[in-house]
Amino acid sequence: MDRSILHVDCNCFYASVEMLYHPELRDVPMAVGGDPEARHGIVLTANYPAKRRGVKTGMALWQARQACPGVVFVPPHMMEYIHFSDLAHEILADYSDLWEPFGLDECWVDVTDSTGLLGNAHSLAEEIRKRYKRELGITVSIGVSWNKIFAKYGSDYRKPDAVTDVTRENYRSLVWSKPVDDLMYVGSATRRKLHLYGIDTIGGIAQADPSFLQAVFGKVGMILLMFARGDDQTPVSRENSAVPVKSVGNSTTPPRDLETDADVSLVLYILSESVASRLKKNGFAGSVIAVSVRDSGLAGFTHQTKIAVPTDISEEIHQTAMKLFRESWDWRQPVRSVGVHVSELVAADTPWQQDLFTDPVLRDKRRNADRAADELRRRFGYQAVMRGTMYEDPELSALDAASAVHNIRPHGYMERGNRTGAEHYS
Repeated sequence: MDRSILHVDCNCFYASVEMLYHPELRDVPMAVGGDPEARHGIVLTANYPAKRRGVKTGMALWQARQACPGVVFVPPHMMEYIHFSDLAHEILADYSDLWEPFGLDECWVDVTDSTGLLGNAHSLAEEIRKRYKRELGITVSIGVSWNKIFAKYGSDYRKPDAVTDVTRENYRSLVWSKPVDDLMYVGSATRRKLHLYGIDTIGGIAQADPSFLQAVFGKVGMILLMFARGDDQTPVSRENSAVPVKSVGNSTTPPRDLETDADVSLVLYILSESVASRLKKNGFAGSVIAVSVRDSGLAGFTHQTKIAVPTDISEEIHQTAMKLFRESWDWRQPVRSVGVHVSELVAADTPWQQDLFTDPVLRDKRRNADRAADELRRRFGYQAVMRGTMYEDPELSALDAASAVHNIRPHGYMERGNRTGAEHYS
C-alpha cells in the first residue's frame, strides 16, 4: 500500500512572520535581510509584492533596491522565526508523530496511519492549511504524494496557500514535463551537465538509461533517477528522534571594518555568546568549531577544527575561533564580516572522556556563568550584562548578537541513512 505523505512549506516564512508584527507592510514590497545602513548584505526572503517586482532570495540589498526601488528592508529576528516554527510543529503533531523538519519553514508529515481515523490525505492537508492561517496567521503550500520527493514538488507547484496532489495517475503529466532543476538536488551545475546530454526535463531523467546516468553522474545519477521516477522510499523520521540540525552559527557585518586582533576578538565574543546561548537553549553541544572571515573585497576564508570535548560554552567557542583566525589572517586588508559556527552536534548531556588537559570544574563554572548572563539578558535586555572587554569599543559593543544573521543548517536529505530505492536499479 502506498504511503500518504505531506510536505508543508510556509510561504515567504520570514517575511510572513514580520508582517504579523508590521501589518502596514503587508501590501508593500518588503524583504528580510538586515540593515543596509549597517551594511548587512543579502535578501533572506521577500514578500510577494517584492517578488513580483524582481526581488529574489540571495540578492545583495543594493541589487534588490535596483530591482524594486521602493522595497522596505527589515532586519531578521531569528528567535521569532524559531518560535513560529515550533508552533507550526505543534499543529503537525496533532496529525502524526512522523514529522520531519527540513529547515525552519518546511516539514514532511507521514499521515498514512492517520487517514483511516481522520480522513484522506488531501482533506488533512486542507485542514492543516486552514489551521496555519487561522492559528498562526501565515499561509502554507502543501504537496500530497506517496513519496517525500513528489510531496515536496507538490508544495512548490502552486503558491501561495494551496494544496497539490501528485498521484500515480498524474505525476507524468504534472512532473515530467517540468525543467530538471525543479527536481530536488538538481542545481545549476547538474542542470548544465544534463543539458549537454540533451536532458532538460524531469521526464528526460526518468526515461534515461540507468547505466548512462551512473557512468556520467555516479551515485548522484542513480539518486536523481529514483527521484524522477517516484521510487524514493525514504521514511519520514519520527519527531525528536535525532538532533534536527547540522550546525548552529551566527555572523555579522559590523558597523565599521575591523582593523586589529582586538576588534575581531570583541566581535567573536559577541557571536560566540549568541551561538552558545542557542546551543544550550536547544540542548546541543558541538565538537567542530568554524570561523568565517571576509575582507572589504568579499575575499576570505572559512576554517574549522575539531575539539576534544563537545562544547556549548561561549569561552571555549571564542578561544577556538580566535585561534583559527590568528592562524589564517595576514591583515593585508581589514575585516568586513565575520562568523562563528558549531557543528557535529550531539545532545548536551552526552558523556565525554575526561583527560589531563580539560578541567571539568572550570567548564561547569563557565557554563553556569553563561546561563546566568542569558537569564539576565532575557529579563532585562541584551545590554544588561556585558564582558569588560566590550567597554573598550562602544561602537562594536553596540552590536546585538540576537539581531545578527543566525544560521541554523538542517541535515541534508541523505544524511540519516535514508533509502532511495536504488537497489531496484543495481
